[in-house]
Amino acid sequence: MSKTQFVPFSQKQLSVLTWWCDQSPHKNKDAIICDGAVRSGKTLCMSISFVLWAFYRFEDTSFAICGKTIASLKRNVVTPILPQLRELGFVCEHKVSKNVIEISKNGRTNRFYIFGGKDESSASLIQGMTLGGVLLDEVALMPRSFVEQALARCSLEGSKFWFNCNPENPHHWFFDEWIKKAKHKNCLYLHFLMEDNPSLSKEIISRYKSLYSGAFYERFVLGKWVAAQGLVYPFFSSANIAKPPTKVCEEYYISCDYGTVNPASFGLWGRHDDVWYRLREYYFNSREMGEQKTDEEYYIELENLAGECEITTIFVDPSAASFIECIRRHEKFCVTPAKNDVQDGIRKVSDALKSGKIKICDVCVDTIKEFSLYRWNDKASGDVPRKENDHAMDDIRYFVSSLPQDDEMGFACIAALRQ
Repeated sequence: MSKTQFVPFSQKQLSVLTWWCDQSPHKNKDAIICDGAVRSGKTLCMSISFVLWAFYRFEDTSFAICGKTIASLKRNVVTPILPQLRELGFVCEHKVSKNVIEISKNGRTNRFYIFGGKDESSASLIQGMTLGGVLLDEVALMPRSFVEQALARCSLEGSKFWFNCNPENPHHWFFDEWIKKAKHKNCLYLHFLMEDNPSLSKEIISRYKSLYSGAFYERFVLGKWVAAQGLVYPFFSSANIAKPPTKVCEEYYISCDYGTVNPASFGLWGRHDDVWYRLREYYFNSREMGEQKTDEEYYIELENLAGECEITTIFVDPSAASFIECIRRHEKFCVTPAKNDVQDGIRKVSDALKSGKIKICDVCVDTIKEFSLYRWNDKASGDVPRKENDHAMDDIRYFVSSLPQDDEMGFACIAALRQ
């Protein structure tokens, strides 16, 4: 296998790598914030710089590397950085069971603990530690309590904070408290675009730009902290609608948004030639019909929707505990409570639609109707869709978010330091 071909770092990446050095005009800053477009090359250079700085400043000291989840942190930071550090002569021992990486060079050793900050309870995980510094990857996705607890642990003389994120809503606490106040808090603030990553070709940049639209385009491509407005899926068109495949699909799933007073929406999904088709739907609006259905009646509709298809599993709204139990009680289908992160789910559905990974069959008329009506709530302080015309939208989000995947959709392009 040939060695990976690396390209020199961009000027902005070099700024991240050297801001703490004695010759840098920013050496007395207490923190660095890097935000901006996806795949702009900020994460890898920040991770390398963080470790180099730690060995320049400290010995036999603990540090923290934090992400939204341990899994995302390993994928985005740990896996890419370890080979690069080894090429630079560092000895890295990843103790997976303890979520710690011991890194050594020239007789010095430091410990880098890995933390996931997915919810408010995560703050307790990092309490009691004394740290020389903390790197917070995807900081805008973490709860404020976790971030502030991590910063409070950095009590050693000379400790620094390292923040990295893609933009979110302009009312986000991190934008208000850190980016707007970067100068007041003695932070170096660097804004990245895809063009700041020299490892990305023009063709790859064009591909990424084609994946997003609306607020997601402004955030992930232009790197702006903007509010979501208008239609949630403004790009949805006839290109996303298809005839059902004429051949038998390789695999089948069902996704369910359960409702008694509100409408219920079920979708049958089939995979054919690496595309997932929403083959059929069941949509029942109790208000329009003037009656409500029981769990057992909905289960009968579920069986009718499945027909003769061998269903791998059924993803159900995790709050619909009684319906999940009803499905389990019949012992015919495997049922899985769906993942229900709304904003992340909408992003994944957008990616899947734009890339052609999912198609809506033309018989799913209620689903197609909702795509034309599903809008952001422009009166909310965050990214919140209106709670109307959202039932098929929710079950599609459950499907895309919960479907097992080998990896996130996307491409990884990196650069490494030369010795």
